[in-house]
Amino acid sequence: MDKNFKIIIQYDGGRYQGWQKLGDSTNTIQAKFEAILEKMAGYPVEIHASGRTDAGVHAYGQVANFKIQSTFRSKEVMDYLNQYLPEDIAVVGIEEVSQRFHSRLSAVGKTYRYRVRNSRIPDVFSRKYVFRSEDEFDISLMQKAAQQFVGEHDFKAFTSQKKTKKSTIRTIEEIRIERQQEEIVFTYSGNGFLHHMVRILTGTLLEIGKGNIQPDDIPVIMKSGMREKAGPLVPALGLSLMEVRY
Repeated sequence: MDKNFKIIIQYDGGRYQGWQKLGDSTNTIQAKFEAILEKMAGYPVEIHASGRTDAGVHAYGQVANFKIQSTFRSKEVMDYLNQYLPEDIAVVGIEEVSQRFHSRLSAVGKTYRYRVRNSRIPDVFSRKYVFRSEDEFDISLMQKAAQQFVGEHDFKAFTSQKKTKKSTIRTIEEIRIERQQEEIVFTYSGNGFLHHMVRILTGTLLEIGKGNIQPDDIPVIMKSGMREKAGPLVPALGLSLMEVRY
């Protein structure tokens, strides 16, 4: 029987078209992994991630799994992958797991981080990982408003998915908003997130911080289920998947 390996991956998503394979394109993270795994195994190997991060989104703790013939050992697989992966993708952990484990279906929670550089002066070294805004933000107002998103809600107004038969109800466990020197850091933990949900929530909270949306508007926006009533979609470069929980 094949072994089922769970791996923890870090990547700089800046030059990729996201996680998921796209037709003939090899410029996705999934395509990079599957090409190397096929080279190692001698046959096609399918890899599953906890979620399909979008183009430009980074990961510190993406989780994926794949099944491969039982002669391979964990260290051998990890070393082989890191030898051939591009320098902006790395496997930082590996373990053999039960056959029933699936990185997406077995997940019970995720944590994302979004970074905003709140300064007139660009930071040369963080420029690829932060969204820069010179606007003034009321941090305490954003913190207060964010609490209205905590709990189980229908987040249909906070996703780019226009038509879906799947539920748009999600549970957010915690939203932290902290000023760290020149940055405002948003941390979201929940049982799952819809397409673009974290980036739209952040855009909405930033509009509240600028005074363009009132905290009392949140229940109205949520009840409407209308994407156009929520805030803008902030750029992908500030977003990172930090952790997946099982």
